[in-house]
Amino acid sequence: MDILTIIISGIIGIAVGFAIAKIIEKSNISNLIKNAKKEAASILKDANFEAENIKKDKILQAKEKFIELKSEHEQVILARDKKVAEVEKRTRDKESQVSNELSKAKKINDDFERKTAEIESKIDVLDKKQAEVDKLHKSQLQQLELISGLSAEEAKEQLVEGLKAEAKTKAMSHIQDTIEEAKLTAQQEAKKIIINTIQRVGTEEAVENCVSVFNIESDDVKGRIIGREGRNIRALEAATGVEIIVDDTPEAIILSCFDPVRREIARLSLHKLVTDGRIHPARIEEVVAKTAKQIDDEIIEVGKRTVIDLGIHGLHPELIKVVGRMKYRSSYGQNLLQHSREVSKLCGLMAAELGLNVKLAKRAGLLHDIGKVPDTESDLPHALLGMQWAEKYGEKEEVCNAIGAHHDEIEMKSLLSPIVQVCDAISGARPGARRQVLDSYIQRLKDLEEVAYGFTGVKNAYAIQAGRELRVIVESEKVSDDNAVTLSFEISQKIQTEMTYPGQVKVTVIRETRAVNIAK
Repeated sequence: MDILTIIISGIIGIAVGFAIAKIIEKSNISNLIKNAKKEAASILKDANFEAENIKKDKILQAKEKFIELKSEHEQVILARDKKVAEVEKRTRDKESQVSNELSKAKKINDDFERKTAEIESKIDVLDKKQAEVDKLHKSQLQQLELISGLSAEEAKEQLVEGLKAEAKTKAMSHIQDTIEEAKLTAQQEAKKIIINTIQRVGTEEAVENCVSVFNIESDDVKGRIIGREGRNIRALEAATGVEIIVDDTPEAIILSCFDPVRREIARLSLHKLVTDGRIHPARIEEVVAKTAKQIDDEIIEVGKRTVIDLGIHGLHPELIKVVGRMKYRSSYGQNLLQHSREVSKLCGLMAAELGLNVKLAKRAGLLHDIGKVPDTESDLPHALLGMQWAEKYGEKEEVCNAIGAHHDEIEMKSLLSPIVQVCDAISGARPGARRQVLDSYIQRLKDLEEVAYGFTGVKNAYAIQAGRELRVIVESEKVSDDNAVTLSFEISQKIQTEMTYPGQVKVTVIRETRAVNIAK
């Protein structure tokens, strides 16, 4: 019973405690609600106050913006009004100007119509006077025809022929004067440049032959070179391609061949064989092969030394080899390498005088005759063949054109081309430089004289100064003084178009009248 009482008491205590806790909790919640309501009312009041302030600020800002926009709008309107006023003013000015122009145009038109009427009346008067003049002219022509016995057309033809002859004579005289005046200036400058260039270059005069002389110490060596039954000399000729002439000339053997390279190989081989003392066919073939290889190396070395001496850089190795091979080639007896070096130096000097590219000029001068040393025979002229080689090995267009055009096979396209042509002529034409064949020289002089004999009135013609001057003697009865000038010009033009010659040919026409009487 005590336990039950305790339990019941505990339950009642718990219930009472729970009820008291609920009452306290309800009282706290009520207080919290009251405090929350007070805070909410305070916050709402503050928010309404702040909203009013913001509203007032925004209204004030809107008013300020409106005033600013209104001011800008008024300025724009004022500017537009000003422009409109200016346009209206210009329009009024234009209208005033147009009205003035219209009045002037109307006045000019009235004057034009008045002058047109006056001119038409004058034209009518002139037409009447022209008819009268034509009538008088016709009657005068009829009277002149009766007096002279010639018709108007015949008289006109005679007058035209006379005027044509007079005009032709004056034209030829004027042309001759112009040509002479141009020559005085152009030739003076050209001669000055050429003479300065020639004077600054000094080269040896060397004429190449088709034979070489090999000197020996005694005639006993000749027998060893010939060998038993001539087998040594036959082996040497077969290996070198050179004709070896052993004659009665004391202490000398002659090597004959058109190819200087072969002659040089034969000469050096003979020198080695004679020095060594062992001369037999097998040894000959061995020495010739070694000498040929030595000459090939020497050709390359000569080419390199030549381009270095001339200050030419970047030349293709094959072209360097061709330049070296020029040492063993000749043209009209003139060594080709010496000729090319001389032309290169002349081109460089002349290009410097004219303000052109000196390096390109030297390059073109050195390579202008490379077509004369081909490895194989070609049907092309040496100038065109050289131009093809230069193009193949990457030379510039100006250099290629100068090579191809130095004998006028193609058109000249740059100033280097005539410079190379002139320098080539200077190098080849100087005394002692080349050996000419007598028959071709005489034939050229005869052809020069025959050109002059082909013209009417030519009595005698003489080619003098090694073909550089042609003197023509004419019959005074058939050729007048005025016609002499024309004849000289026509002969020079025919020589220029029909003949090939070095340098220039001066044509001099001589006409004289002789009156002879004999006193007895």
